[in-house]
Amino acid sequence: MATTPPPLPAEAPVPAEAPVPAEAPGPGGVAVPWALRLRRAHAALAPWVLAPLLLTVSTGLGYRLLKDWGGLERDQAHPLMVLHEGEWLRRWLGPGGETLYVLLNGLGLLWMLATGGAMLWQRLRRRR
Repeated sequence: MATTPPPLPAEAPVPAEAPVPAEAPGPGGVAVPWALRLRRAHAALAPWVLAPLLLTVSTGLGYRLLKDWGGLERDQAHPLMVLHEGEWLRRWLGPGGETLYVLLNGLGLLWMLATGGAMLWQRLRRRR
């Protein structure tokens, strides 16, 4: 008398939107934690953002202090505004260079604040 094997269990349906894992595969298939990926992205962009931000901060501060406390007239302090606003890029990029400088400077600052804030938040949560 031949016996029939039991029926195989039905597979559970896969949801249309599977949750995103907290860790993504890195080089060699090893999972890289989200915090490490964030830290690496922050560190990779930092050198590119640092110089324009330092230029913007120092020239803006210098302009205001030299104008208000140094007694310089607006026209005398104007070269600092040329640097501050990215006007010097017009020579190479045309009239849109100034806008591009301000846009990239602002986006770079927002990126550094967001990623730095996320890393700080994670560190504070770990300490609790």
